[in-house]
Amino acid sequence: MDPDDLWRGYVDGIARSVRCFPGAREGLEALRSGGWTLAIATNGEGDIQRAKLTATGLAPLFDGICVSGEVGVRKPDRHLFEAAAAECGASLSPEGWMIGDNPETDMGGARAAGLRTLWVAAGREWADGLLKPDVTVSGIAEAIEVLQGTTV
Repeated sequence: MDPDDLWRGYVDGIARSVRCFPGAREGLEALRSGGWTLAIATNGEGDIQRAKLTATGLAPLFDGICVSGEVGVRKPDRHLFEAAAAECGASLSPEGWMIGDNPETDMGGARAAGLRTLWVAAGREWADGLLKPDVTVSGIAEAIEVLQGTTV
């Protein structure tokens, strides 16, 4: 079989298997309505990450989508965060937030980039020796509630 066909089948299979967390779409819509600028900074291959966002219907809710495989750097590298901000016509600032689930790449990278950090723990404990995030929540719905309670 042609390698390109195999890859497309793989990407399509991943896209078919991805689901939104409950409340994610509605929460993102509420943040946008509240004036938030939303970006994604994610590690991975561009076609896979974009296929997942398209399949879930979340892609149009973001002002910028920055994928490491398209930019050539991976989180926790500051340049990926800068590229995500630039996708939105913005620059990094201390008022910005990174919401993520990986203590090292998401939280550590965001902190190094000068962003506030919100860790989605999903039942996990924070690892000893790492600088704690600004906020810890159990799930995405709670993360959105925290952001809705802050100023844009």
